[in-house]
Parts: sequence; C-alpha cells; structure tokens
Amino acid sequence: MAKLRPLAFVLPQFHPIPENDAWWGKGFTEWTNVTKAKPLFEGHYQPHLPTDLGFYDLRLPEARKEQADLAKAYGIHGFCYYHYWFNGKRLLDQPIDGLLKQQDLDMPFMLCWANENWTRRWDGKDHEILIKQNYSDEDDVAHMRWLCKNIFSDKRYIRVADKPVFMVYRHNLFPDIEKTLITWRDIASNEFGLKGLYLMVAESFNDRTSPESLGFDASVEFSPHAVIKNRIKTPVNKISLFNRFSKANKEWVNIDFRDFKLGVEQAINRIVPDYKLYRSVTPAWDNTPRKGENGVVALGSSPDLYEYWLKETVTAFKPFSKEENFIFINAMNEWAEGNHLEPCVKFGKAYLQATRSALE
Repeated sequence: MAKLRPLAFVLPQFHPIPENDAWWGKGFTEWTNVTKAKPLFEGHYQPHLPTDLGFYDLRLPEARKEQADLAKAYGIHGFCYYHYWFNGKRLLDQPIDGLLKQQDLDMPFMLCWANENWTRRWDGKDHEILIKQNYSDEDDVAHMRWLCKNIFSDKRYIRVADKPVFMVYRHNLFPDIEKTLITWRDIASNEFGLKGLYLMVAESFNDRTSPESLGFDASVEFSPHAVIKNRIKTPVNKISLFNRFSKANKEWVNIDFRDFKLGVEQAINRIVPDYKLYRSVTPAWDNTPRKGENGVVALGSSPDLYEYWLKETVTAFKPFSKEENFIFINAMNEWAEGNHLEPCVKFGKAYLQATRSALE
C-alpha cells in the first residue's frame, strides 16, 4: 500500500481572546461549552471530559507539544488548523503564532481558511454578525502576501511538489473565486518565488462541484456533513428520550437525531468522482454542548465503527501521486461537537487506538 499522510483538523479555540470575552463572557474558550454540557436524554454521553491532555490552553508550548506527540504516536502525520482571517484581522491566532516560534516542535501542519462570517450562531449563517467577511481584490492580495511571508515559509508547512497546501472552507461565498485563486497563485509565484500553490476546497454542505472547474487542485470531503444528513424520527439503539420531553425544563426537546452508521455506510459506498477528492472520516457527532436541546446528535457512533470507516477509506484510496496522499480526520479536538480523537473519560484512547489500527 502506498504511504499515506493522515491529517487531523485542529480547532484553535482553546485559549481566551478579547473578542470572545466580549461576545460570550470573560474567559470563554471551547472548554466553557464542554464543561457546562449535560445529558439531555437517557443514555446521552455528556459532558465529554478530557483525560490525558486535560483542559489545555493552546497558547502554551507544552500543550501544543503534548497534543502533537499524542497524535503522532497513533499515526497522525500532521495537523490542519482552522485559520480565521477577516480583512487583515485574525482571530484565535495564538496557537499558530506560537507554533511558528516553537521550531523544535516537529509537527507538519497546514491551514484551512474558515471563511464564514463570525456570528452568534455556530454554523456561520448570517444571524447577528460579529465580524463580517468582506471580500475584495485588495484583501486577496493582502491575505496571500501575509500567508507567503509568515506561514508558507515554515519548513514544516505541508507541501505537494514543493507547493504549499492551502484549503478554503466555502468557495461559494467569494464573489469570484476563480479570480481570487489566480491572484493568489500569481503572488506566490511571482512575488515570493514559490513553485506554486496546491489549493484545496472543502466539500462543505454536500457541495460536490468539481474543484478544477473553480481553479482548485483538489477537494476534501467534509465528513461531519456526511454523517449528520440522515434524520431519525424514532431514535434507535434502545435509547429512551423521556418521550422527547425535558422533565427539568418542562419543555419539548428539539434535539435533531441523525443516523451515524447509515452515514458511514453511505460515505464508504460513495461513487468516487472523476476529480481529485481526498476522503475524510469523523469519530462522532454531538453538538449539544454548543446548542443545547437545539443540537444535532448522531446516534450509533463508536470507536469500532470509526475504525471500520477509516480502514475502508484507507484501503480504497489510491494516492494521485507520491505526495498527493492525504487522508483527513475531522477532528482531533472538536470537543463541543463530541467529535474528537483526544482521550476522554468514557472512551479513553479508544479512538486513537482505532486510528492506529486502521492505518496499520
């Protein structure tokens, strides 16, 4: 089997920032949502609490090193960090900036630009916008110059054919994505002497547009969207929902239940398109720590099912070239989505062990 480079998405929102202090309360981090979560139905696993790494702060070099060492010990090649850029203003930037200074941390990495508006909702929809994405020719230039100067120059940055790899989350929000990508490539090559850029686009919200038609080199499955698309009217696996009635609040529970296992089977059996697509897998899904009784819970997830999905994905994937060999895991640490490889009280290292087993 050809050598693969498994990459895990990393959320950097594990340190306080002034904006989150103002929007959500002093000292807010992702752990704020995680620790306040409660079981909302019988058998509901909440809260998810960390074990080995504890309630880390990603501003700390020691925390970044322990996170990276743990991932590498179980077969993860590198991290794909979410990148937040709003017309020159960056958010949640301290983990990346700290990583750039921490040159003794041997962990390959890349960025995915989470290019949605920052809102009071957790899905980027335009509901009470806190910071808006304003696209412009000037911002395209400024953004790529900043990336080339500060990020792509790092020797650990992930490349294909010596081209830095950069991902965009939602292409359809740009006024003219093809023009933007042409601008980016021109700056990288002509101003900074790079051999080019290797540009990826996430298949978010089941958008399966050919990447080449937009000017990208490849697409990446956004696997959480795959496993939460199948609604369940009556929850399975002998889970009692108190008749969908919250005894504590005396209100109807609005939890949206999805079938995780069916999503996995559909993902495995997907007909591979004729464009370059990197496959992705997800450990589990439960965003009730963020949304409470209005959250989405995918029932039926387990370390064994995750291992099966990853193993089938690895077995089926044929790299497009020696270096076009990525498998994505979404995610390493999306704790408030119940979606994490990092060890927790209930499962310990089971998801990491499943990762290593499937990759081997």
